[in-house]
Amino acid sequence: MKRFVGLFALLLLLLPNLGWAMSVAFINPGKSDEAYWLTVSRAMEAAAKDLDIRFEVLYAERQHPMVFELARQIIARPVAERPDYVVITNDYGTGPELLRLLDEAGIRTFLTLSGISDAAERAVTGQPREHFRGWLGSLEPRADEAGYLTARALIEQGRRAKAQATDGSLHLLAISGDRSTPTSIRRGEGMRRAVSEAGDVVLDQEVFSGWNRDKAAEQSEWLFQRYPRARLVWAGNDLMAFGAMQVWEKRGGKPGKDAWFSAVNTSSDAMVAIKSGRLTALAGGHFICGAWALVLLYDYDHGRDFAVGEGIELSQSMFTLFTPKEADRFVARFGDLRFNQVNFRRFSKVLNPKLKRYDFNFRQLLN
Repeated sequence: MKRFVGLFALLLLLLPNLGWAMSVAFINPGKSDEAYWLTVSRAMEAAAKDLDIRFEVLYAERQHPMVFELARQIIARPVAERPDYVVITNDYGTGPELLRLLDEAGIRTFLTLSGISDAAERAVTGQPREHFRGWLGSLEPRADEAGYLTARALIEQGRRAKAQATDGSLHLLAISGDRSTPTSIRRGEGMRRAVSEAGDVVLDQEVFSGWNRDKAAEQSEWLFQRYPRARLVWAGNDLMAFGAMQVWEKRGGKPGKDAWFSAVNTSSDAMVAIKSGRLTALAGGHFICGAWALVLLYDYDHGRDFAVGEGIELSQSMFTLFTPKEADRFVARFGDLRFNQVNFRRFSKVLNPKLKRYDFNFRQLLN
């Protein structure tokens, strides 16, 4: 009897804690089998486990109108079964409408990876906690860094390889993601900044391949014909780089030998390519942004508002330019998409009261 009473008392102690566990849903705009977006989700799952967050992922499978349907599905749930917070992105400019839908339903939101930057979008949304009161804020990687770092490394390699055309300039082709996603726009801005600083580089043309390998391959067929002097190919993600490399090889070329390619993301194929030399430059690590967003929401939910001392629209350096050695280190630690060796609790201000500022750089996780 005493044992039963003791177990009952323990259960009473645990029940409030179960009730207090916060819940988060992530509307993932990518495919459930797409390396980058799957990695985003896996990192978030690991952070949620560390922070005792009930977490779910809903995939739009790259069908951009589907994000609105997923939001409506969440809204349609009984109030008691809705998540406390919904994390969204602004891929293809879907952010403002997602904010409106969820805010009208009284569901708190947080933007990660791609925030609100376009003036027309800003006219609709205002600032976080202003027009949409439940929009708590945003956290973005400095996407221009990815474009700048990879383009600069590509240019430096072109100089070392003496890949200049007869006019004395290096000729570069750029394959960007899309025209509306802030991440895509800023990566392109970083690339163009590196080109401008170089002084000896001509950007022959920039195209938009929608982050798609097949589309990039299709466009590369005529790009390589139109610009035979181009030997540098900058790409906004790994899939588009592989599409261009595939076409170059079909033409009899050898990536890393007679043409040089850059990419963004940390897929296993990209890691193999940077180690073999087929890729000249690779930036990544920004997938961790979703996990960092959960750290911010955890602190907010536990009374430590990131607006105090940090701001409500945060932009932090998260990209790493991978060397072959760092690629080996990444594969050894995270190649199976398991992030349980990262202790996400140590990045929380609530759990570490002496922590004054958030440090969300990815490189620290490789050391």
